Amino acid sequence: MTTDTAATATQGRRFDPAFLWGSATAAYQVEGAATEGGRGPSIWDTFSHTPGKTLNGDTGDVAIDHYHRVGEDVALMRSLGLGAYRFSISWPRVQPGGSGPANPEGLAFYSRLVDELIAAGIAPVVTLYHWDLPAELEEAGGWTNRATAYAFADYARIVAAELGDRVSLWTTLNEPWCAAFLGYAAGVHAPGRTEPVAALQAAHHLNLAHGLAARAIRDELGSGTPISITLNLHVTRPVDPDSPADVDAVRQLDAVGNRIWLDPLFHGTYPADLLADTAHLTDWSFVQPGDGELIKVPLDSLGVNYYSTSRARRHAGEGEPERADGHGEGASPWVGADTVEFLEMPGPFTAMGWNIDPDGLLELLLRLRDEHPDTPLMITENGAAFDDEVGPDGVVHDADRVSYLHGHLDAVARAVEAGADVRGYFVWSLFDNFEWAFGYDRRFGIVRVDYDTQARTPKDSARWYADLIATRTL
Repeated sequence: MTTDTAATATQGRRFDPAFLWGSATAAYQVEGAATEGGRGPSIWDTFSHTPGKTLNGDTGDVAIDHYHRVGEDVALMRSLGLGAYRFSISWPRVQPGGSGPANPEGLAFYSRLVDELIAAGIAPVVTLYHWDLPAELEEAGGWTNRATAYAFADYARIVAAELGDRVSLWTTLNEPWCAAFLGYAAGVHAPGRTEPVAALQAAHHLNLAHGLAARAIRDELGSGTPISITLNLHVTRPVDPDSPADVDAVRQLDAVGNRIWLDPLFHGTYPADLLADTAHLTDWSFVQPGDGELIKVPLDSLGVNYYSTSRARRHAGEGEPERADGHGEGASPWVGADTVEFLEMPGPFTAMGWNIDPDGLLELLLRLRDEHPDTPLMITENGAAFDDEVGPDGVVHDADRVSYLHGHLDAVARAVEAGADVRGYFVWSLFDNFEWAFGYDRRFGIVRVDYDTQARTPKDSARWYADLIATRTL
């Protein structure tokens, strides 16, 4: 679908004046300065420096040098009219080993960033954990170690005390599913482990970390301090919706992909079917009495990250199930769902190989409307990587990205019209940056970064987004 076609289809759709427009980044993907300012190593430093773990051996050592270019980058955000900037704080920049006294230089960097954002009229939205666990904590077991959840709460308290009420929204974790299951089961993300039970332990301790950190922040700043968590909730449909086996396959994926987070967050319990599906692996004795109540903290919003959909069925044939799930070629991250297989999706696709399906976002938002009607929603990541080409004029004319964003924002608008309480949208990403295991090969940014010179150049999608923010009209 071309940009013109997309625009014609929903000409004049308007967003509420209070709708929050932002963009997002993550510390390890943009900051660089990996050994400067007292920062310690994270699991992503270790992982990316291990041969064969990232494309071309790329690392986040320099990334896009955001650490040294904060003033320039905030000015660029202001020029686009962003109402909010969602950024993550590097735990090892604040606590180099994951515990003990804070690093003053690290705190000063984030304090300066927050002040510059506020001066530019941009709301600071903080994410405390976007996957960069201090390496020293991983050496002690990482997220399989219950003590890590308590260390995270101490870190959260330190940051809260430093940044205080200057932060508009505190997000505890970003995509804990990726941290637990891609990091500890599939092995395609740091720390690169392939231990199914460890992934379940990590999932629980991440849930516990959320609850403990939220309580620490509110204890430090007051009970009314706005708290959120961001989840990458999966939209998976059965290959044959009339097949009980396929429907049950999707149920299994929903348990270990979605409800493993939603149920503890909102109800303080894990799904009974998840416990049954994984009973052959573990008795879940790592969940201690009272953990459910610690995890269940009132949320001011739920962050939703969305990119694509998938389709699955029960595998009944010979050999290994197909794994067209968009999560790489490692071991399966779908713990307890060994007989589920994913089939290739129909296109079109992004450069990540992910299908483009705005209706999946609508479906997800309506599900959350129905299941958690009292919790406001925020689209905290949505965007696409494409094979950008720089035109003769030095600009990326990325009509495919504009079309992608238009289609998904139209889905958001349709969800709002249908009663979903969606309060804002953060495009992923503000800049081209280090794309985890894909290194610098995949570009998600609405602003192009020349990795040789670090020059920033807004793409057509950035200009389109700025116009949308100014007019609030698709």
